[in-house]
Amino acid sequence: MQLGADHVRVRVPATSANLGPGFDALGLALAIHDEVEVRLLASEDVVVEVDGEGAGEVPTDASHLVARAVRVGLDAVGAPVTGLHLVCRNVIPHGRGLGSSAAAAVAGLVAARGLVADPSVLDDATVLALATELEGHPDNAAPAILGGATVAWTPDARPGSAADDDGPAPARAVRLEVHPDIVATVVIPTTRLATSHARGVLPTHVPHADAAANAGRAALLVEALTHRPDLLFDATHDLLHQRYRADVMPGTWRLVDALRRQGLAAVVSGAGPTALVLTTPPATSELDAALESEVDLRRWRVERPAIAPEGKRGAALTSGVGPCPAACRVAGDGKIGTTPVLDWRRSLAHDAITRCV
Repeated sequence: MQLGADHVRVRVPATSANLGPGFDALGLALAIHDEVEVRLLASEDVVVEVDGEGAGEVPTDASHLVARAVRVGLDAVGAPVTGLHLVCRNVIPHGRGLGSSAAAAVAGLVAARGLVADPSVLDDATVLALATELEGHPDNAAPAILGGATVAWTPDARPGSAADDDGPAPARAVRLEVHPDIVATVVIPTTRLATSHARGVLPTHVPHADAAANAGRAALLVEALTHRPDLLFDATHDLLHQRYRADVMPGTWRLVDALRRQGLAAVVSGAGPTALVLTTPPATSELDAALESEVDLRRWRVERPAIAPEGKRGAALTSGVGPCPAACRVAGDGKIGTTPVLDWRRSLAHDAITRCV
C-alpha cells in the first residue's frame, strides 16, 4: 500500500465504559476531545510534542501510544513506515477512566488511515480490531470510533474457521442512538488510578446470581439509553465489578453510593476513579444539589460534556491554501457542516484539506 498524504489531523472523543452493568461491552462517547497532528518525516526519527494532559509525563519518542498506533496501522496494510512528527493536544484526563488510552490508539490508527493512498483498507471495523489489540478490550475504542453509545463484543470462533486457527476473532460493535433527553455529568477526582490496578482487584469468579442479575440490567440499559431514560437508575445497577474496586477508589465508591441512595444513576466511569451520572433534565437539578453537598471541589471537578454523536474525525492535509471537498465543507466557525469537528482555524491559512478520513 502506497502513502497518499504526508500530513493528517485527527480528533477523538473521551469515552466512558461499562456504564454500570455493561462490563467490557457498553460505552459512551463524550464531547471532550484530544487532537493529534501527524506529519511524515524524511528521516527515521519519531518526534512527539505533547500539550495539555500528560505533558512532561508521557514518552516523546516511538514508544508513545499514538506513534505506536500509527505504525501498527501502516504495518497492517503494508504501507512503508517512515519517521513521524506528532503534535498531541490532550484534553482528556489521563488515568481517570475516561478513555484517554483508547483515544490515543484510535487517533494513531485513524491518522494511518489518512496517510495511506486508499483509506478504505483501514475502515472502522479494522480500526476497532487493531485498537482492541492495543487496548485489550473494545469498550472504549468502540464509542471513540462510532460516537454515541455502543455495544462491543468479540465473536466466538466457529470450529474450523480462520479465527479458530489464527486466534480470537476481531472485536465488533454496534452504535446506539442515545435518547436526546439524557445528560451526562462526570465528576473527576484529582487522583489517578491505573486500569491495570483496577482490573487486578477483580475476582476470577462471581456468584451465578450476580452474573444473571447483571445480564438483565445490561439488557435493560440498552432500552434505557435509547428509548426509556426513566429506567436509567434501575438499568445502571451493577454487581459484577464496581463493589470489588471500592478499596482502590474509596472516594469514588462513597460518592457513587451516596448519589445512588438519592435515586441518581451514578456509576464508576470505566476503571475509575471518575464517576459518571446519567440524568434527564428534571433530575439534573437534583444532581447539582447533591453534588454541592457531597463533593469537595478542591479534590474533584464537575463537568457536563455533551454526549458526542460522532466518534473520531480526521482529515488528510496538503500544504497551501485550497478549498475543502464538498463532502466535508469546513465553515469559518471550525465546523464540518453542523457538527463540531476540529479547530481548523489554526491551520486553514497554511493547509488545505484533501479528504476527510
